[in-house]
Amino acid sequence: MSAIEWKIPVGDAHVSAVYEPVIGDQELGVFVCAHGAGGSMSDRGMLATANSMRKAGLGVVRFNFLYKEKGSGRPDPMPLLMTTTSDVVAHVRTQLAPKRLYVGGRSMGGRAASMLAAEGYAADGLILLAYPLHPAGQPEKLRDAHLPRIAMPVLCFNGTRDALCTRELMERALTTVKAPWQMQWEEGADHSFHVLKSTGRTDAQVMESISQATQRWLRTQS
Repeated sequence: MSAIEWKIPVGDAHVSAVYEPVIGDQELGVFVCAHGAGGSMSDRGMLATANSMRKAGLGVVRFNFLYKEKGSGRPDPMPLLMTTTSDVVAHVRTQLAPKRLYVGGRSMGGRAASMLAAEGYAADGLILLAYPLHPAGQPEKLRDAHLPRIAMPVLCFNGTRDALCTRELMERALTTVKAPWQMQWEEGADHSFHVLKSTGRTDAQVMESISQATQRWLRTQS
């Protein structure tokens, strides 16, 4: 199957979306992947994420939130982000009928999916990349109150230099989570999964690590 482009209705508007099939022979599911606050469905980070997930065995659906579709830089309110994600997932279920469906995304997009999951949304798992536990420089403003209500399996990646996710605070927050939550820390990576040359790693190696860990996790879910 080749890539498929859609215009998906959300209320009285539409958002762009694209499905790209797995890279390889075996599809282990479809991942509806939302972008971060400053990005879009086609930014460099989203393309790298999509390719890493496709190598792991997932077909990937990327989509724009409404504000990005309208050319605005101001993110939609969280309820609208959640509604948009839900509408895209519903369209994917109708069009692709995947045997297994995962939701999530980068930063803000992943957070919106996690809040849907906390409300009991039906999916086979949640994949979070650079979960924004708190605003940069404001570790007291934690975004963790809903995490204990998540019941589905979770795979979460954050970098050890992520200014929006202090490792100690994240590990403390996870002590209240009862869902099967696999946390992987990418050494030296920041919120964009970028690493400094001094680490001896490259950005591509970070994404390959994420891809391999995702594939291992997916095989435990099937």
